Amino acid sequence: MSVAAAAIRTAKRVDRFTYAIRNIVSEARKVEQAGTRVRYLNIGDPNQFGFLTPPHLIEAVGRAMRDGHNGYTASAGIVEAREAVAADFAARGVPVSPDRVLITSGTSEGLELALTAIVDEGEAVLVPSPTYPLYTAVLAKIGAEPQYYRTDPANQWLPDLDDLRARVTDKTRVLVVIDPNNPTGAIYPDAVRRELIAIAERHGLVILADEVYGDLAYDGPVAPMATLDLEAPIISYSSLSKAYLAPGWRAGWMAVGATPRLDGALAAIKKLADGRLCSPGPMQYGVVAALTGDRSHQVSFRQALAERARLTTERMNAIDGIRCVAPRGAFYAMPQVTLPPGRTDADYILGLLRATGILCVYGSGFGTAPADGFFRIVFLASPTELGGIYDDIASFTREYLRA
Repeated sequence: MSVAAAAIRTAKRVDRFTYAIRNIVSEARKVEQAGTRVRYLNIGDPNQFGFLTPPHLIEAVGRAMRDGHNGYTASAGIVEAREAVAADFAARGVPVSPDRVLITSGTSEGLELALTAIVDEGEAVLVPSPTYPLYTAVLAKIGAEPQYYRTDPANQWLPDLDDLRARVTDKTRVLVVIDPNNPTGAIYPDAVRRELIAIAERHGLVILADEVYGDLAYDGPVAPMATLDLEAPIISYSSLSKAYLAPGWRAGWMAVGATPRLDGALAAIKKLADGRLCSPGPMQYGVVAALTGDRSHQVSFRQALAERARLTTERMNAIDGIRCVAPRGAFYAMPQVTLPPGRTDADYILGLLRATGILCVYGSGFGTAPADGFFRIVFLASPTELGGIYDDIASFTREYLRA
């Protein structure tokens, strides 16, 4: 007699895990199946909008493959890549030994390694609101708690330092700083960054300095946070994904600050890194080419982003019911729509998607309150295409707020 087998249950941690940037794509697929062309402004992938990986990086990776560098590497990464990262940090004012550098599968893996190594289940991590949702997704996986500290749209999206201080508890272990910022495009002045370091020192916190967009500030590269205090417990991150236009390569790096206070964290991170063997080998040769070779593509890329940022800010602020802080780096803006009572940011974004095929991401996916009406735009499309998109957002918003 056969007995129907019970469905296999899933782990409870999955119920805590959300990643709005990709989760919303399932709704876009439904819109496409109904016959509407979707314009994807949800993921910051420069390659999808005609910004191509520099040829010398492609040649370096291809040469590595042809030369037989297709096996496992050392867990921390090839020596040449770690030396290139260390030399780049030194040139920017942060002396670091190659032994304190790890090459990772994008910045995302490096952040997950550090959070897993430092934060125990039930402990807490300070993350900005709005935040990049990778952080809260990882914290859900490891059973830790996000403590959202406010960044202020009325003050260029800078951290509200009083709010941050009030959030620290005896469970807090880490302070996350995303500068230049995703999703807001903010850049923090040195006075703010120094105070963030001071707060971390006062409470014995490790700073995770997410500096993926450091070379994409419109006025030129932003110095690493660690330049302000070489003895502070700062772990710095970057990658090839954005400034080097190679997001699919999943090639990133982390540099653990020189202070002996981080020696235990470094050892724990390396132990975890051993367990995943290594990041993709040939792409590590792309790191060497990127950090030791020509970077002239970044000049024109920054100019293109600045033009799109100006257009985005002007057009969003010209729409009744929407206001937008001007980004100063990266390729994101975080407008705010004044929602009718009872409506949420997800209601607005899903309505926009179904009516126009324009896919943005609702702000609550980044940790803002659903009723506040924030949403993120990726403005990598051409100015001409963005102009048409913003026309459609304006028309939809007029009707949405009138209803």
